[in-house]
Amino acid sequence: MTRTEMKDLAALSQEIEKLRAQLERQEKLSSLGMLSAGIAHEIRNPLNFVINFSNLSGNLLEEYRAMAEKATDGDNDMREDMEDILASLEENQRKIAEHGRHALDIINGILLYSRGKDDACQPTDTALLTREYVRLSYHAMRANCKDFNASIREDYETGLPPVNLNPQDYIRVVLNVMNNAWYAVWKKSQEHPRDYRPAVEVRLHRADGWLVLAVEDNGTGMDRETQEKVYDVFYTTKPAGHGTGLGMAIVKDIVENKHHGRIAFTSVPGERTCFTLSFPLSL
Repeated sequence: MTRTEMKDLAALSQEIEKLRAQLERQEKLSSLGMLSAGIAHEIRNPLNFVINFSNLSGNLLEEYRAMAEKATDGDNDMREDMEDILASLEENQRKIAEHGRHALDIINGILLYSRGKDDACQPTDTALLTREYVRLSYHAMRANCKDFNASIREDYETGLPPVNLNPQDYIRVVLNVMNNAWYAVWKKSQEHPRDYRPAVEVRLHRADGWLVLAVEDNGTGMDRETQEKVYDVFYTTKPAGHGTGLGMAIVKDIVENKHHGRIAFTSVPGERTCFTLSFPLSL
């Protein structure tokens, strides 16, 4: 190979890498856009709790202040009432802190997803991230498809140790696989509106040195062509506005290339699909 050809090859390789990075940014922005309504719903709930418990605490303080002004040393009944109010205030404070932390966790998770470092692996609570983004993806789907409803069955092994992986990448895996599952059951519900009960099951457990995430839906399943092309860049069965055709290609790259893991699926057309993603517990 001549020096000129080597330079041309290096330039082509750099261009391909730039295009790959642009595609990943496009997929990330698409996911964030779809999640926006789900994020709003998830943050609104804990903030409503914070506001309600704060208002309740204010009312209790007014009641306590009025009692304190009337209290006498020998009034045992009033003293008991005041102790009850103090106990309620302490419980409200605990709930305010709990829901405030929940809202903060959601915000931190979104910042992690949007600004995390692509190659930074760290000990990660995968059960916490999985649970949070399963919920976010569900509310996002409900916001984008007003008639959507589905049951969620979750099974997370207790005592899972932190796994050394890139949390941003793991979130992307969860989102893409869950988005496909929700879409599959939604599409089937449009075809069978009366006798169909959409359901998605999420399982997370350890098996022979692997962390295994399985997402199974009872949706439309995949035909032979889709099964053969599911990891192809730009291949999608969704209409415009519902998919970029990048999600599963990026999932495969994250699992197999970035984390030396494994990805597999089983699917029965018209009945079900299950994706199984395995990450090594020690890298």
